[in-house]
Amino acid sequence: MRKISTYFIVLLSTVLLYSCDNITTFGNLSFQNDGIYLKVNTPSGKQTIRLQVIDQDIIRVTASDGTQIKKTESLMSVASGHNVNLYEVIENDNDVAIKTAKITAKVNKHTGEIIFYDATGNIILAEQQGGGKGFKEEIIGGKKLYNLSQVFESPSDEGFYGLGQHQADEFNYKGRNEELFQYNTKVSVPFVISTKNYGILWDNNSLSRFGNPSPYQQLNKLNLFDKEGKAGALTATYMLDSDRSKIFTTRPESTIDYENLETIKNFPKELVPYGARVQWEGDFVAPKTGKYHFILYYAGYTTVSVDGKEVVAERWRTAWNPNSYKFSLDLKEGERHSILIDWKPDGGVSYIGLKLLEPRPEAEQEKLSLWSEAGHNIDYYFINGESMDDVISGYRQVTGKSQIMPKWAMGYWLSRERYKTQYELMNELKEHRKQNIPIDNIVQDWSYWAEDSWGSHKFDEARFPDPKAMIDSVHALDARIMISVWPKFYHTTDNYKELAKNGWMYELAVQDSIRDWIGKGYIAGFYDAYSADARKLFWKQMSDNLYSLGMDAWWMDASEPDVLSNASIEYRKNLMSPTALGPGAEYFNAYSLVNAEAIYNGQRGENPNDRVFLLTRSGFAGLQRYSTATWSGDIGTRWEDMKSQISAGLNFAMSGIPYWTQDIGGFCVERRYEQAKEGTEDMNEWRELNARWFQFGAFCPLFRSHGQYPFREIYNIAPKGHPAYNSMVYYTNLRYKLMPYIYTLASKTWFNDYTIMRAMVMDFGYDQATHNIGDQFMFGPSILVAPVYEYKSTSRKVYLPENSNWYDFESGEFYPVGQTIPVNAPYERTQLFVKSGSVILLAAF
Repeated sequence: MRKISTYFIVLLSTVLLYSCDNITTFGNLSFQNDGIYLKVNTPSGKQTIRLQVIDQDIIRVTASDGTQIKKTESLMSVASGHNVNLYEVIENDNDVAIKTAKITAKVNKHTGEIIFYDATGNIILAEQQGGGKGFKEEIIGGKKLYNLSQVFESPSDEGFYGLGQHQADEFNYKGRNEELFQYNTKVSVPFVISTKNYGILWDNNSLSRFGNPSPYQQLNKLNLFDKEGKAGALTATYMLDSDRSKIFTTRPESTIDYENLETIKNFPKELVPYGARVQWEGDFVAPKTGKYHFILYYAGYTTVSVDGKEVVAERWRTAWNPNSYKFSLDLKEGERHSILIDWKPDGGVSYIGLKLLEPRPEAEQEKLSLWSEAGHNIDYYFINGESMDDVISGYRQVTGKSQIMPKWAMGYWLSRERYKTQYELMNELKEHRKQNIPIDNIVQDWSYWAEDSWGSHKFDEARFPDPKAMIDSVHALDARIMISVWPKFYHTTDNYKELAKNGWMYELAVQDSIRDWIGKGYIAGFYDAYSADARKLFWKQMSDNLYSLGMDAWWMDASEPDVLSNASIEYRKNLMSPTALGPGAEYFNAYSLVNAEAIYNGQRGENPNDRVFLLTRSGFAGLQRYSTATWSGDIGTRWEDMKSQISAGLNFAMSGIPYWTQDIGGFCVERRYEQAKEGTEDMNEWRELNARWFQFGAFCPLFRSHGQYPFREIYNIAPKGHPAYNSMVYYTNLRYKLMPYIYTLASKTWFNDYTIMRAMVMDFGYDQATHNIGDQFMFGPSILVAPVYEYKSTSRKVYLPENSNWYDFESGEFYPVGQTIPVNAPYERTQLFVKSGSVILLAAF
C-alpha cells in the first residue's frame, strides 16, 4: 500500500509555481495539489477519472471517455479546491482512495467505480457496480460531444428531492422519472438531495433526465386495438360541440402526439379551437409485465380512463400553455384493458399527447440515475453533511452564496397582467393605501412599450407620459416598483440593431420570419446571454432607459429562453444556436443563469451600494448568487394547480435556491371564472380559490399575487366584508406582523445557508412518515403550514412529526405528536401550528 500526504503534494506544487496544471505522475495515478487523476482500463474501454477535493465534505468527480479530461469552464460552479486542508491519498492493488477528515472517496482501479464513505467507514453512496458511467459520442452542432450518464446504488428506504420545480405534483422522486429542461412553468435544476444527507450536483447544461435515461415513447409501444377490435391503433373520434351526432372525422390513430407547433399540423383541418371534442378509445395489451410510466401533455380539458376508472381526473390548462401530468399502471403481459382519452380543446391552437416509458426492473428504476444529452465529461459534485441543511450549504459553497434580499421584497407584491397605463398603476397603489392594505412592491408587467417596440425598454408616451414621475410617486407612497424586461427584441428596434451588429443576437427566428402574437405580429430575436460582452450591452440598454429612471427591481420574463412558445425541443435548440460558448443543445438549460448575471453584475458595477433584486421565470443551479428569485410561471387557476405548487415550491427550495414564489390565484384563467357573475357558483369558487391560495402564499419565501383577468387586487376579487376579502387582508397583515421572524429567516439564507420554505423531511427526516409529505411544510424552524386546496373543504388532515410538541397558532391548543390528525380550517383560516419551545417575534402592526 502506498500512502501519500498532501503536504508532499502542496510542497511540490509550490516548487512548480503553484500551478494546478502541473501534475506529478506515478504510473496510472497522477497528483495535483487538490486531488488525483486515475487512468482506468474498464471492460468497456479506457477512462480517465479525476477526484478533486473542494472541502472536507465535498468531492468533485470528473470522468472522460479516454485518456484525457477535456478542460471546460463551469457556469454553475464557483468552487475551487486550492485552499483545502490536509487530505491523504492511499493506493493499493485494487483501488485508490482520497481521504479527508470527514469522507473518503475510493476508486476501483479496474472498473472506475467510486464509493463514498463517512469518517467511520460506512458507505454513504456508491456508484453502480462496475462504475455506472456511460459515454456515447455524438456530433452536435458540428462539435464532438457525448451523451453522458451516471448511475448510483440506492437503498429502498431512501428519498430523493430537488431537481428544480415541476408541475406534475410529485414530491419524493424515488423511483420516478423527470426530464430536466426549461419551459414556462417548469424549472430544471440538476441537483438531487437525499434523506441520507448527501447531494449530487450534476454539472451539465444540456437537456437531462433523472430516473429512466430513455426518452418517452409513443403509445404504440403497447399493442393497440380500435373500438371494433382491429389491431394497430385506437379509434379517434372528432366532434363539434361535444356532440356525438356531430362527428366530422373518425380515424385510426396509433399515436397521440400533438405536443408542439409541428405535430399539431397532423390534426384534421376541421378541428375548431372552441367547442370541439376528441375521444380516443379502444383497448391495449401490454407486451411485457411491469410498471409503465405514462406522461400526459395537455391543454384544454382532459380525462383518461382505463377499464372504466379515471386514472387522470379532469385537468385543465389554457390552450397556449400546456402542462404535463404523470401516472403509472402495473400491467401484465397479454392482459387486455380498455382505454378512453377524452379531450376538449379550449381555445386557440391546443395541444395534447400521451406517451410512456416501458417497465424496467424495480431495482434499476429506484437507483439514482442521471443522463445528459451533451457534454465533454461526466462532472458531478458529491456533497455530504450531517443534515439536509448541511448539504444545501455545501451546494451553495460550490455554486455561490444566496444574497440577502431587501426587506421590502419580503412584503406583499401586487401586479396584474397588466397595468395598461400610468394612471392604472398609480390608482391601484393609492387604493391599497386608502383601504389600509399593506403593500411593498407593485409590478409593471410587459407591453408598457409602444406596440411595435418590444425590446426598446422605452415607455409608450401615450399611455405612460411621465414614467419618472410615476416611479417617484410610487416611492412617495412608500413602495417599490419592479418592471418586466425580456431578452427579446423586435428586429426593427435600435437595441436589436446594436446587439446584432456585434453578432450577439440569435438570428434564426428572424431568418425564419417568426411573428409573435401582438397586433399584426412582429418579428423578434433573443440576445445571446452566453456572451460576456452581450451581457454588458444588455445591461447598459436597461440602465440607460429604465434604471436611470429610478426602477427598483427586475422581472426577467421568458428566461428559458422562450423564443417561440410550443416549438419542439429540437427547434428550440436551433433557435438559440450557436451561443457564444457552443451549440444551443450543449447550453440548453443555463440561459436564465447567465441572463441573471448580466443584470446583477451590471447593476452592482454601476451602483455597488444598491441592492439588486431579480425575479426570473426560469432558473438553474447557481441562480441564488445573483440575488435572484424564481416564480412558477404561467400556471393555471385550478385547485389541482394550487396543490401542485406546494410540492413544486418545496422541491425548488431543496434544490438549494431559497427564494421562490408563485402567482397567487394562478395566472391562466378558466373562461368560467372570466365570465362569472355575482352570486353564481363560479364566482363563489373563484373567491374561495383566491382566499385559500392567499393563505398558502403568505407563507412562501416571497408573497405576491398576479394573473390574467379577473383583476387580482383583493378588493377586485371580493368586496370589503366578504369572507374572501377578510381572509386575504388578514393574511396580508399577518405577513407583516411576522416580518421580524421572516427577515431573520432571510438573513439566515446568507449567514447560515438557510432554507426558508422547508419540506417536513428537512427537519424531521428521522420520522419515515415525513419522506412523502408534500402538501404541508415548515415556514422557518417554528411554523407548520397546512394549506387547504379543495373547494368547500373546512378541514384537512395534518401530520405532526415525532419528538416535537405542537400548538395551534391561534388558539394555543396542544396537539399530540407522531400522528395524522383531522383539523378544522374554516373558510377564512388555514391551519398553522407552532413547534414547542419556539420564540416568534411579532411586529406591532
